[in-house]
Amino acid sequence: MPTTELIAVVGPTGTGKSDLAISLAQYLDENGRRAAIVNADSMQFYRGMDIGTAKLPQSERGGVTHHLLDWLEVKDESTAAEYQTRARALILQLQKDKITPILVGGSMLYVAAVLNTFEFPARDAALRQSLEEELIQHGSLALHQRLESLDPVAASRIIPQNGRRIVRALEIVLLTGQPFAAALPDEPQDWQPVLEIGLNSDRENLKIRLANRVSKMWNSGLLGEVEGLIPLGIREGKTASQAIGYAQALAQLDGRKSEQEAIAETIQLTNRYARRQMSWFKRDGRIQWLDYQDPLFVERAKNLVQEQILADAI
Repeated sequence: MPTTELIAVVGPTGTGKSDLAISLAQYLDENGRRAAIVNADSMQFYRGMDIGTAKLPQSERGGVTHHLLDWLEVKDESTAAEYQTRARALILQLQKDKITPILVGGSMLYVAAVLNTFEFPARDAALRQSLEEELIQHGSLALHQRLESLDPVAASRIIPQNGRRIVRALEIVLLTGQPFAAALPDEPQDWQPVLEIGLNSDRENLKIRLANRVSKMWNSGLLGEVEGLIPLGIREGKTASQAIGYAQALAQLDGRKSEQEAIAETIQLTNRYARRQMSWFKRDGRIQWLDYQDPLFVERAKNLVQEQILADAI
């Protein structure tokens, strides 16, 4: 059996992945094996997007080194293809330096881009521009309907409001003549051996957690954070401006939504996103699921690390 030198902590938003990853990194360190966290939350790539992404401040990172946080400006576009290149190179370098990487996040395509063996289809600048012009002219709902007619599976995995991802999916379908989902095999082929730990619990508990989390974001100053990002280009950012919570905060600042409406819509979209995350991750048979309501779930995760990471090193 090959030595496992990579851990991934995945699952729906709001399930405590970041805290568990820190606990596992500290546990590895206590057992003489250095570890570092590699972020796989695509919204935490953005500098200044902290409150709305639940990004842990430096003081709460437990002394564990975190990579691939704050490496993009809000006006930049985030792509899974670029992330795949950066994250894999980083993981290989950490492993070369005898540091165990812990990949952490719930951005499904970004996690799959690292863990699974597949290549992203090429881009076509002219086609992309045409689709983006169509997006501006007709809106994301119209493009989503077009995608649904061409690739129902891909359409079911992308919310109709996410114009950027709809454009990319249409680009791939029109370029390759194949469904977008064809790039993502149902039977994952490992890029390298991985211990994949998933966090989840019953649906009703998660709904309560997510509603509380969204309310806390507004109470913690999300509106002020977004206002401060406007001069830095968040309105122009194809990715950042569409982030759940940030789009609603912008609408509130513009007077298009009341605070109550912005919060309610953010809760609704966050819950919908969590359902899509579970639909995606449940297809990955490698994931060993733990219930975050189980008082012993951290110890159970440590036992998995002991069995599949530390034992390999003996």
